[in-house]
Amino acid sequence: MPGTNHPPPPFSRILTTTTSETDSELSTPLTPIYQGAEAHLYKTTFLDPTTHVALKIRPSKPYRHPILDRRLTRARILQEARCLQKLVKEGVSVPALLGMDWEGAGGGSWLVMEWVEGGVVRAALDQWEAHIKGIERRENKELGQVVNLEEEKKVRGLMKRIGTAVGGLHKAGVIHGDLTTSNLMLRPVGGSVQDGGEGSPSLEGEVVMIDFGLASQSSADEDRAVDLYVLERAFGSSHPRTERFFDEVLVGYKESHRGAVSALKRLEDVRMRGRKRSMIG
Repeated sequence: MPGTNHPPPPFSRILTTTTSETDSELSTPLTPIYQGAEAHLYKTTFLDPTTHVALKIRPSKPYRHPILDRRLTRARILQEARCLQKLVKEGVSVPALLGMDWEGAGGGSWLVMEWVEGGVVRAALDQWEAHIKGIERRENKELGQVVNLEEEKKVRGLMKRIGTAVGGLHKAGVIHGDLTTSNLMLRPVGGSVQDGGEGSPSLEGEVVMIDFGLASQSSADEDRAVDLYVLERAFGSSHPRTERFFDEVLVGYKESHRGAVSALKRLEDVRMRGRKRSMIG
């Protein structure tokens, strides 16, 4: 597994930098992509100025005991790295791991990963649903009367590709832990974004899964079913016009590996438990 005992020079100050420091003070420019409670994500370069990468930093938590904090941070970053390496080896579309340090300066840790070009699936579906909603308004039609065969074919194709990607993940024995459309990307085929035609956003591209901060290794049907259920709920809450095509995700998943059938059966049980919790409140 790639790794060093100390961060390389370009990143040596990242883990201890303060908000008063600017990117110009660092030897490698950093473009903030996301900053959450558990991790910070940046776009930067690695090894040479032309190689763009994603730098994920897990900062130390000053409110935790230093020994406990180091153990938890180390365990989580190593788990994420192992899952990524395993998935790349199995041919699953995820960012390749390029480097890491689980004992960085200041008690934090970091991963350097392949930079994935393209946009997140959530944004693509939001644009597609806005496109359909605009047609509804112009033509004064209800949901379901607008989606013509061509548009339906596009969204069904994307949903099936998502199912196939998740199936490859589970076949490799990895559970994502946070499957949402924000953690799925569409990498343009051939390096260019295709137009969907007549103002319709493109839904083409290779589905790439990202953010394995909550990932684990398991082949249990229960864990696989919960992963699928989380994704299903994400569609229900974020993409109301696309939710009715979710069965295509399950079709792609079922065709992806032999263990899919038992996982889909368990999904029914997970759904039932979810409905009961919703009723109880």
